[in-house]
Amino acid sequence: MPLTAVELCATALVKIGARPISDLEEETTEATCARRFYPITRDALLAVHPWSFTLAQAELLPDAEPPLADFVRSFPLPPDHLRTISVGPRGRSRGLAYRVQGARILCDADAITLAYQRRVAESELPAFFVPLLVTRLAAELCIPLTESTGRAAELFRLAEAELKLARLIDSQQATPQRVDDFTLIGARLS
Repeated sequence: MPLTAVELCATALVKIGARPISDLEEETTEATCARRFYPITRDALLAVHPWSFTLAQAELLPDAEPPLADFVRSFPLPPDHLRTISVGPRGRSRGLAYRVQGARILCDADAITLAYQRRVAESELPAFFVPLLVTRLAAELCIPLTESTGRAAELFRLAEAELKLARLIDSQQATPQRVDDFTLIGARLS
């Protein structure tokens, strides 16, 4: 069952022994801290690894105004963009030289295909990612709400372990990458 941002924050608050919230706009210390820390923590965890559930592709067309130097064209990034994975010519998502500059990609191509990580809705978070997000959020909320640095340190350690497990589970959701060109194999076969 997908959880909302409020439910994720309430679960993190319970994890540190604080009073859960029912609305992020409540006039409580817990809601104020959750409102400030949740989007930062969520986006940081989404961007820390190329999670399969965050990957997207988009065809981008250039801006009318070219960049000042180094590349011929500038392409605006999608509004849900968190991190660029690769850029390629139309129909292929890799293979072009590019640079991310602010909210734009600079490149020499006429049109590009962008492979990127996107910000996803809470309803799209898979079951293996939710414990990681809740634990990391609890760690972030622990010091401002409980002033317990020891408990916060333990929660950060637990979040690191949950990050490893979540990355392992996520990595098993695609065909393993094949080594296409490895000179030692070629030398051995000749």
